[in-house]
Amino acid sequence: MKFSDKQRQAVIANIAKALRDTRVRKGLSMSAVAERAGLSQQMVSYVERQMRMPTLDTLLRMSEALAINLSAIIRDAQD
Repeated sequence: MKFSDKQRQAVIANIAKALRDTRVRKGLSMSAVAERAGLSQQMVSYVERQMRMPTLDTLLRMSEALAINLSAIIRDAQD
């Protein structure tokens, strides 16, 4: 599947929103997610605010810290 730039940005925004919404719903601070994921709090903030393009490793670490299925988030973000 080929994405336009607009579609790509929408998927990225949806992934960032899903990560943030999950963190908030679980009552976790950015610092708590960062500590669990082995990332800086600044990186978690950048990902959630779409200020940095996270690597797959960063997304996996964040999803593990949040105990969520990354593939499901990506699949939902594409819809």
